[in-house]
Formats: sequence, structure tokens, C-alpha cells
Amino acid sequence: MSTPTFGLWYDFRNPDQWAQPIGALYRDTIDQAVWAESLGFGSAWLSEHHFAPDSYASSPLIVAAAIGARTTTMRVATNIVVAAFHNPVRLAEDANALSLITDGRFDLGVGLGYNEREFEAFGRVRKQRPSLLEDAVAIIRTAWSGSDAGHQGTRLSSPALKVIPMAEKTPRMPIGAVVAKGIERAARLGDGVITLSNDSIPVYLEALVANGKSLDEGAVFASQWVVVADDPEKEWSRIGEKVLYQVNKYIEWGSFEGSGVPDHFDAPDDLLDFGIYQLWDGAKAVDELVSLAERYPQIEDFHFWAQFPGETVESGSARVQFIADRVIPEVTRRLTPQHATV
Repeated sequence: MSTPTFGLWYDFRNPDQWAQPIGALYRDTIDQAVWAESLGFGSAWLSEHHFAPDSYASSPLIVAAAIGARTTTMRVATNIVVAAFHNPVRLAEDANALSLITDGRFDLGVGLGYNEREFEAFGRVRKQRPSLLEDAVAIIRTAWSGSDAGHQGTRLSSPALKVIPMAEKTPRMPIGAVVAKGIERAARLGDGVITLSNDSIPVYLEALVANGKSLDEGAVFASQWVVVADDPEKEWSRIGEKVLYQVNKYIEWGSFEGSGVPDHFDAPDDLLDFGIYQLWDGAKAVDELVSLAERYPQIEDFHFWAQFPGETVESGSARVQFIADRVIPEVTRRLTPQHATV
């Protein structure tokens, strides 16, 4: 069994009530990702939103290039790019360039999107997002194949021209999904699934089989909505309001549509009571992650929010250090073949 990589997830939010100098936030966050590679983290994940009052990052591919150019082993990925907002040929070109910069360490994670305001601003119709995504995936795949055939889709098309330069190592394109229909799409079209809940993993495996694929073809990139710390309850009392802000904004924008999540949470502990977030100390984190990896060998990556909206990079780095010191080594040890015979 291969050991999943550990990753950090970034959105660069900067809410007014906890505002920081935005340029320093970007530079310090990129420095943090580079530092995390030296600690044993194997991935950095970059999200995308537009026109958000809290300055949610709108250019994840630019940040991916900055991180990719300064790292040597860490995979850099998007979680996610909303394909409907972009020209898919340009996405294919930019992903090729990122693959060349990083020697094949870039993954283009894509998804449907959900925020009505963003769809309107980009001249897209939200209810058409499934066909927009499927067309974008087909066009990107055609571009990456080296074909000059072009593509004519339901909503989007591409010219009969070859995309150049080609990546030496074709990027992977996992698909982010929350509900069963989206998870089926990821099984059918994606190079894996990016999950928001570990409960989605068996749904994905069933969808692989239903689409005539082997379980060995599956790949899961599992985002963990967990706070990991030596004293997680104390840490929660310190950062819980920022986590509450994060979740309520996602709900307001439509992120959890169809998932059964309430339309608002009143207090940080409500997130724990509902189960949208969990608190783990080091031992709990090791047990939970080892159990998941053993149960689902398709998991290739566990990633965690590096910091929450309004939290300083220094504050988030304390948890990054804790995971590096207390979680990654023990998970790796317990998942190595030798451990079973010791």
C-alpha cells in the first residue's frame, strides 16, 4: 500500500473584520507552502472564487505557478477551478505550462461551481453547468491529446487547431464533487475525485464499477474538514469564529446545495454538533487517517485548510508543524509494509 501524501489547502481570504495587508498575506502563504514541502507535505491545493468581498483568491493558476517554481517535489493542484468561467483551450494551455514549470507536478482539478453571481458575471447560465463542465473536460482532453480535430459540444466548442506547446507529462484532471450525480461524473470523466466528505468515497467506488471501471483505476483526493492540534478544543476556542465564518459564507454562496447542510450555523460548536467539522488530537488523527487509507487504498492525498479566513499565516503554521511532527511520520510508519510484520 502506498502512503497518501499530506497537503495544504489555500483560499487567501481576508475578511474585513480580521483584515491583514493582502500582499503580505499572499507572499507569506506562498513561503509557507514552500516551507511545508521541507516538512514532508506533498501537495498544495488552490481554490477559486470571484468578486468576493473577503478577497477570496480569483487566480489560482498564477499562485500555482509561484508555488510550483519554488518547490521540487510537492504536487500543486487546483481545488477547484470552475471550468465554466474559463475558455477551456486556455485552461489546457495554462495547465500545460504549469506542467512544464513543475516537471509534471501540476493537477488541474475542475468542478461545476455554484455561485449564481459568478455565473451571471461571466455570462454563463448556472443551470447549464453540467454540460458546461462536460464540454470543458472534453475540450481539455482533446487539447492534451495533441489532436488538431477540435471539439463541438453542447455549450462549448474548440477550433480544429493543435494546442502547442504540449506538456511533457500530461496533467491529471480530477473532478470535485459533493452529491451523487457529481461523484458519478468524476468517476466517468475524471482522473479521480476531490471529495469534501469521506462519506463520498464509497459512493465514488460504486460509481466506478457502474461505469465499467476497475477499483484500481480510482483516485481519491480527500479534503479533511478537521482541526488537528495537540489540544484541539483549546485551538477551537481560539479559531472557531473564523471557521464559522468560512462555513456560513460557503452556505450563503451555495456550496453545500443538496448535501443536507443547514442554511446557517449560529455558533462554532454547532459545526461540531452537525459533524461538518471535527477536532482531532495527534493520536486521533493518526488512527482516523490510517483507517481511511487501509479501507480505501484509492486515497492518494489528505489535505487540510492551512489557515482559516482572517487567521494569520503564523497561526496556521503552528498546526502545519504539529501535523508534520506528530501525524505524518506515524501515519507513514503504520502504512509501510514492514509495520505489519514488526
